[in-house]
Amino acid sequence: MNENSTKSIWKVIGASSMGTLIEWYDFFIFGSLSIVISTKFFPADNPTAAFLSTLATFAAGFVVRPFGALFFGRLGDIIGRKYTFMVTLMLMGGATFLIGCIPSYESIGFWAPLIVLILRLLQGLALGGEYGGAATYVAEHAPLGQRGYWTSWIQTTATFGLFISLVVILLTKSFLSETQFDSWGWRVPFLLSLIMVYVSYLIRKKMKESPEFSKAKAEGKTSTNPLKESFGNRYNLKFVLLALFGAAMGQGVVWYTGQFYSMSFMKTVMHLQSDQADTILGIALLLGTPFFVVFGWLSDKVGRKWIMLGGMLLAVLTYRPIYEAMYQLSNVQQKTKLNETTAPSSQQNSTIITITKSQYADGTEMTYSKIQHQEGELKGKETVKTAVHLTGKNYILLIALIFIQIIYITMVYGPIAAFLVELFPVKIRYTSMSLPYHVGNGIFGGLLPAVSTYLTTNAEASNTPQFYLAGLGYPIIIAAVCFIIGSLYINNKSTPSNHE
Repeated sequence: MNENSTKSIWKVIGASSMGTLIEWYDFFIFGSLSIVISTKFFPADNPTAAFLSTLATFAAGFVVRPFGALFFGRLGDIIGRKYTFMVTLMLMGGATFLIGCIPSYESIGFWAPLIVLILRLLQGLALGGEYGGAATYVAEHAPLGQRGYWTSWIQTTATFGLFISLVVILLTKSFLSETQFDSWGWRVPFLLSLIMVYVSYLIRKKMKESPEFSKAKAEGKTSTNPLKESFGNRYNLKFVLLALFGAAMGQGVVWYTGQFYSMSFMKTVMHLQSDQADTILGIALLLGTPFFVVFGWLSDKVGRKWIMLGGMLLAVLTYRPIYEAMYQLSNVQQKTKLNETTAPSSQQNSTIITITKSQYADGTEMTYSKIQHQEGELKGKETVKTAVHLTGKNYILLIALIFIQIIYITMVYGPIAAFLVELFPVKIRYTSMSLPYHVGNGIFGGLLPAVSTYLTTNAEASNTPQFYLAGLGYPIIIAAVCFIIGSLYINNKSTPSNHE
């Protein structure tokens, strides 16, 4: 590539990535704040049910993504990539901003979770159209033989979106008291998205249509019915199914295990302090993100297949020992207690709080708060909160265990945009690649936090030994099936779309 071409594609990547990053940020702050949201938009008398309801609402945004892929993919193949993901950007930004404006369950009752669900579905539709457009747009600007490298920059946006969502949340918490954040500060990350979306809109407005699509349109080779040609054609449908069951399905569960289930596991199973869990995940994401580009570049050299499938196989073989090690880092039953202090009970508003703090030989600290409610929906009931704080080598080891999972994500996710783009011809590419990607990620991956949390909660209630590993059965089975199908049917060489 000459200097002008290099500058041109960096502009394309910058404009595409900025918008996609902000859409992922919008999508992820809901997951990052799921524990807080569960107390705002759902009945407070059953915290576990409220949290599971929040995860189900979170998952709903993923489940609807394939419908967004079909709707916006069709538009993208008919009118163009640029204008389609301009619409998805505005839809996502508007829905996210409005989530930050919804009154609580105490104020408007069942309307609160209903409105949240509707806005979450709109977010899912928008994201369903965004990713395929951005990945296709960048790939159609990239030179042949370098698509893995250039599209891998788009792949970093999802992780950076989650990272930025965590940073914004932590910064907001640092400027507010715990009471202020719990009362209204949690809305700030949602409201800020409106500014970021506007900036991204101004940047994207200056973009031009992709050269491959422009050429196809000028020659009259665009599709008039992308849905029929993508899924009504048995030959093309075979590639759609291969993309789903041989790649995207496994990639989806590996991604959401490393970035979402790990966060939920640290907070709800290990009982880590929320800020510390966010910080640990943020550090691991920052360290691991460059490897998206590394594996994308490597896939141009050695092929996409075994890099993606290798990440799935490593996940299948090591998830259980990784999560066993994570759990034991905070398992105070296996630690030597040095001292324990209980502060005199204090009354705050309508609650009486008793706090017990314990310190252990390896530096672990645990705070046990017993809350007796005097008023409201929980009057007469007692709730307990446990917060574990890790220090020293345990803290570093937990970062390392999350980082390993991020590496698996970069292996499966770094090359997949180029892999999907190269499976399909230009005229139906947006539609054909979007559906398997969003079914794999939106349904198989998006359901993972809710399914795995349910399995873990059920196993704990049944006193199952190693209950904390029960949730891993879902991603391990899905990734293993995907590995087998991909191993048998995916060609290791890049397969530029030539099945017109």
